[in-house]
Amino acid sequence: MEAFIDFGTKLTGWNLERKNTHYLRIQEKYGDDLAAAVFALMLKGGVRFRGQTEWYREHNRKRFCVDLVNYQGVPLEAADFSGSIISYEGLGSLVNLKALKHLDLSRCPNVDDWCLSRLHVFGETLEELSLAGCPRVTERGLGCLHHLESLRRLDVSDLPSVPCKGLVRILLEEMLPQCEVVGIRYDEDELTLPIEPDVHQGQTELLREAARVQKTREIPA
Repeated sequence: MEAFIDFGTKLTGWNLERKNTHYLRIQEKYGDDLAAAVFALMLKGGVRFRGQTEWYREHNRKRFCVDLVNYQGVPLEAADFSGSIISYEGLGSLVNLKALKHLDLSRCPNVDDWCLSRLHVFGETLEELSLAGCPRVTERGLGCLHHLESLRRLDVSDLPSVPCKGLVRILLEEMLPQCEVVGIRYDEDELTLPIEPDVHQGQTELLREAARVQKTREIPA
């Protein structure tokens, strides 16, 4: 059984490496935005360019290949990687995008705190971000999001590795006052934390201190 699991892990890694190589070829020929779009579609995700209302997804991928040259030089504004195997290395396909506004990383099993450290490059453009259902994201990674000054909506629902969820929401709203934080209730800690005020205050101070440290010592991108 262990050998079978190990083989499956290696196969997944090989597939992702192969897709990364294909991305580099497209990038050299067509530029960053089209290469990122092709990479997203290879992972069965979706993309939308500036001025476009319809998403390109797996079901209309062939039409995208036909339309490819029409989008050369057009900024990619939205990318949906939900449920995909995108990882820290795969996010490298996005870091050169200059107009990305919407990014969906929900239910991605390989997205972790290190991945979130790469998102600082979208500080001036990203408006919507979903991390819902990412099992490896913790409060430390969420601290990296303070760079996203243009963020208007953040979905952090169903994050099993994040403790003290109500307090984390308070921290996020302090870091990103312009942003609507969804997926966490203020009272979500009542079933797991003592209700003494001094305990809650201590936890809040710890989270605030973590955010201050994060601002001065970022996880390397």
